[in-house]
Amino acid sequence: MRDKLIAIVLLVIMCLNFFDVLTDISLGVPVWHIFSESLIVLVSGVGALFLIRDISARTSDISRLKQELLVSDDKFRNISDEMKSARHAYSEVIHEQFKKWSLTPSEREVAMLLLKGLSFKEISGVRNTKEKTVRQQASVIYSKANVEGRHEFAAWFLEDFM
Repeated sequence: MRDKLIAIVLLVIMCLNFFDVLTDISLGVPVWHIFSESLIVLVSGVGALFLIRDISARTSDISRLKQELLVSDDKFRNISDEMKSARHAYSEVIHEQFKKWSLTPSEREVAMLLLKGLSFKEISGVRNTKEKTVRQQASVIYSKANVEGRHEFAAWFLEDFM
């Protein structure tokens, strides 16, 4: 808005000085005075033109950026849908592996919560069981998966992605 106001002021200065130059020419004012006011007309006109072109370019850039943002939002939505689909497929793969390891339903639940990064205490709270029970179930899970502990258990599912 400020740039538009400055451009308008420059155009007004240009117009007023232009009419002043015309008046000075008809009155026979010295050439150096006409030249100096003509220079003011020229400089204010060029300045106004520069600002108008700059405003136009910025407006065009803003429009282009808005369009790119809309396209980006659409891509993000598609990626989100793809991520949801991939997450669902990955969850199925995990559950299939749990079946291959012959995990019981409660062990499967604990295993998923372990993969999500919950602590034994948090898992016991979620499942409304004792922490000791969760630790025992985790040990059985690690044994059936033939891994040493929580980190190796999580890595078993992640290493193919790395």
